[in-house]
Amino acid sequence: MEDFIFELKRKLVHVLSIVYIIVYSLLNELFSKRTALLTLVLILIILSFLEFLQMRYNRKIPIFHQFYRENERDSFSGSIYLLIGTIIAFAVFDFNIAVTAILMMFLGDTASALVGRLGKHRVDGIKVSVEGIIAEFLVNLAVGFIFLNSIPIIFIMALTATIAEVLLTPIDDNLAVPIVAGFAGQALLSLMNIF
Repeated sequence: MEDFIFELKRKLVHVLSIVYIIVYSLLNELFSKRTALLTLVLILIILSFLEFLQMRYNRKIPIFHQFYRENERDSFSGSIYLLIGTIIAFAVFDFNIAVTAILMMFLGDTASALVGRLGKHRVDGIKVSVEGIIAEFLVNLAVGFIFLNSIPIIFIMALTATIAEVLLTPIDDNLAVPIVAGFAGQALLSLMNIF
């Protein structure tokens, strides 16, 4: 239960990262896409510097240090990869596809982690349970239906986001999910526009 509570706290902070979408949207609307992206890159530089200090000089980042996993104390945390994935998604994909891919990462990952911790049916070699995988896929579908109007694109993005979360474990899911899901959605949209 202690493990579940720790993961719940991590995922609450994870979901609060939705602020990146809000910052990007506001700056893109008020100024330009370049200004919005540069602001996210500035945030990335600041967070990277703070994490560098934490790693190099064993300094704790106020408030956030309590959410680090053991393997994140000597390397960049998921928040750095999350921001890199967000920046790439906004830079490369259409706005709705980028937002959908980013939210699939935030919300799908949260569903997977929390339900997966409680699930009873484990898959060999995978950290999450079958219940976690199903929960992620359903949340990813729900996110897709909120932001997109094409069932094939929604389905392919939900599926690829779920697969990236489950199978691309050597790559941080905060980076892999928005890039893979966004690419799948954008590629399918491009193909649909050709035909």
